[in-house]
Amino acid sequence: MLGGARSGKSAHAEGLLTEATVTYVATARRYPDDPDWDARIALHVARRPSTWHTVEASSPADLAALLTATQYEDPPILVDDLSTWLVGVLDDAQAWEGNGAETIAHNVDQLVRSVATCRARLVLVTAEVGLGVIPSTRSGRLFRDHLGALNARVAEVCDEVTLLVAGIPLKLR
Repeated sequence: MLGGARSGKSAHAEGLLTEATVTYVATARRYPDDPDWDARIALHVARRPSTWHTVEASSPADLAALLTATQYEDPPILVDDLSTWLVGVLDDAQAWEGNGAETIAHNVDQLVRSVATCRARLVLVTAEVGLGVIPSTRSGRLFRDHLGALNARVAEVCDEVTLLVAGIPLKLR
């Protein structure tokens, strides 16, 4: 599930899962000095059914390990989202300072392999940032370029790909 900011991608992805039990994987890191971010996270939490189990993937390896360990009988998994996961990868690799190309590539490779081999039903949410204005900062361009490459690699191994535009789902595959 790809989409721009406030396109409804998370809510749409949640609506795809009608099972009572779902493993919701939250990839966003919490920042103690960012109450706005905490409020956004709280809205997502409040929207989810109480029967859903939330797992916070606080490191890049956590997400890949969770997906790799799945079994066919496991409940569906919703990962929200790959964009915030990538921010963590870039932070950990110190990519904003021009470091970590090998670390980033390793984490992306590991994630793509785990998505391709995940045995449970898997719904992924990610931002689509490549359709807008070219970022004016180096860090913005770095993020956009890495996210575009990540989205393309993940889409290659997914059975279905949907783009949400203005709240309207467009099936790409």
